[in-house]
Amino acid sequence: MKPRYFIDAHKLATPLVILLMIALYEQWNNYTAWAYLAMHGTYCLLWVLKSRLFPDSHWERRLSLGRCLFIWLILSLYWIAPWFITAGHVEAPPWLLALCISLYILGIFLHYSSDMQKYTSLQLRPTELITEGLWSKVRNPNYTGEFLIYLSFSIMPLHWLPPLLLAGVIIFVWLPQMVRKDRSLSRFSNFKEYKAHTKRMFPFLF
Repeated sequence: MKPRYFIDAHKLATPLVILLMIALYEQWNNYTAWAYLAMHGTYCLLWVLKSRLFPDSHWERRLSLGRCLFIWLILSLYWIAPWFITAGHVEAPPWLLALCISLYILGIFLHYSSDMQKYTSLQLRPTELITEGLWSKVRNPNYTGEFLIYLSFSIMPLHWLPPLLLAGVIIFVWLPQMVRKDRSLSRFSNFKEYKAHTKRMFPFLF
């Protein structure tokens, strides 16, 4: 099975799940809950559009049903943040909402712009390493964008668990994927030089 179908289905389900939480806990007047729904909901909608318009070949490879269900389970961990907001009647202060929205917008730009650049580059120059544009300073700008997006989601509930879960996903899921990707890209003759002048996710830091 292609994990793409499971991921897309989960993205379509997520706004409905958040809306159900708002209804279940009667948070119709909670601005934080609505802001969260708007942010996570649009992220999911953009993901599904991206999956149709410029899909990532990584999610096209066939996996076992068990692996696909595991991906669904990992993605469902992100539902904990809106549960804290709705079940706990959390209303974030205005400064935090502004910070979350800013991180989200920046993350959306980096994530989808870098994915679009990767897709078009592979279409036009499939045998060349991508070393320009958003990929000139970091080797995983799409992950950088996704980190900022999920960071904005995780700090909005004002609880320690969502950021901890995000850290776990980064350590046990994202970083191993980045390592495997570096190994795969090492087949390019200019990868060693490219790696020496770039960081994994954040320019000059990591």
